Amino acid sequence: MRTLGLIGGMSWESTAIYYRLLNRLARERLGGLHSARLILWSVDFAEIAALQASGDWDGLTARMEEAGAALRRAGAEAVVICTNTMHRMAAEVEAAAGLPLIHIADVTAAACVDAGVRRPALLATRYTMEQDFYRERLRAGGVNPITPDDAGRTLVHRIIYEELCQGIVRDESRAAYLELIETLRRDGADGVILGCTEVGLLIGPEHTDLPVFDTTALHCAAALDFALAG
Repeated sequence: MRTLGLIGGMSWESTAIYYRLLNRLARERLGGLHSARLILWSVDFAEIAALQASGDWDGLTARMEEAGAALRRAGAEAVVICTNTMHRMAAEVEAAAGLPLIHIADVTAAACVDAGVRRPALLATRYTMEQDFYRERLRAGGVNPITPDDAGRTLVHRIIYEELCQGIVRDESRAAYLELIETLRRDGADGVILGCTEVGLLIGPEHTDLPVFDTTALHCAAALDFALAG
C-alpha cells in the first residue's frame, strides 16, 4: 500500500472526515485490522482564511508548496489536498512535492459524467464558485457547472466559513441550501456538487432527489484506489 500525504486543516472538520473515510475504506477493501498509510500536514486555518480573504494567493501558494515538499520528505508517495479551494495551486504543489497529486475536480467530473450529469449545481466557497481554476477543470472533464447568483454565492460562502468550518450545523442553513438547489434546478441543474469539503456535513443525497456528488467522499475513494494500486 502506498503512503498518502494529506494537506489538511482547511478546515479540520472536513480533514477529520478524510481521515475517517480513508481508514474505513481501507478496512472495507482489505478487511481485518487494515487501515490507510497516511501522513498529515495540518495547517492553522485562521491564517489560511485570512490570506484568502486578503487575496494573497502567492502567499497561500508558498504555504502549500512548503506542505507538499514536507510530505515528500516525510515519506509520502502522493499528495491529497483536503479542500477544494486550495486546488487553485494544485499544479504548484505537485511540482514542489515531486509527487502525483490526486485532483478533487478530476474525480468529481468523472463521477458526474459516469452518472450522466452534465450541468450540476456547484455549491462551494466564493473562490471556488467564482474563479476559473475549478470550473475550468470540471469543464475539461466534460461537466459545465451552474453556480448561484451573487446573493446565493454570498450565502453559501458565509455558511461554510461561519458555521460548517466551525462544526456548526443548522437546520435553517440546510433549508437555505436546498432552496438554492431548487432555484438552480429550475435553471437547468441536473445534479449537485458539494464543492466544499464541509458541505457534506449539511446536506446529502437524502435531502434532494437530484444526484449528489460529495467531493470529499469521491476524493477519498480515488486516493485509496491510488494507494492500493501500488
